[in-house]
Amino acid sequence: MNNIKTDCPVCRGKNTLEMTSKTEKIPYFGEIMESTLLCAECGYKHSDTICLEQKESVRYSLEINKDNINTRVVKSQTATLSIPELGLKVEPGPKSQGYVSNVEGVLNRFESAIATAIGWAEEEEIKANALKILEKIDHLKNGDEKATLVVEDPFGHSIIVNDAAKHRKLSENEIKELNTGFLTIDK
Repeated sequence: MNNIKTDCPVCRGKNTLEMTSKTEKIPYFGEIMESTLLCAECGYKHSDTICLEQKESVRYSLEINKDNINTRVVKSQTATLSIPELGLKVEPGPKSQGYVSNVEGVLNRFESAIATAIGWAEEEEIKANALKILEKIDHLKNGDEKATLVVEDPFGHSIIVNDAAKHRKLSENEIKELNTGFLTIDK
């Protein structure tokens, strides 16, 4: 574990910001680095987890049904999740975090994002379409409808843990089309 004290960029306190980092191995993700910033003066806090290993790119897909709703889904901070039949897609951004959940938990995350979008939407047509998607997600959870959960990870840290899940390596073109959430600078 590494600890460093420095000045806080928020309150400008002298040597009040403690930076802590450590590495460890985690199943599916491999070696990770956890880092925390905490200011003793103003209480500013920021935590992050970064995968340090790059594995082979991967694409998993699973037809969602009531029998696999509890299937484990490991999503890294660089993965894109989608349900093509519903037109849903979540791409990683700079603040994207990895998590371990199950298919139902992923559906709940989509529901939460759609509910937030409904609150922001001003057009009735957009709200109506969003409500239809929420209804379809509810049908998926109950096993009354089928759709495909797709996880695409250019760094290979994600997985759908189910024998029925199809998986393959991503093509170079597919990788180029994916957002990673990281800022990259090309020369």
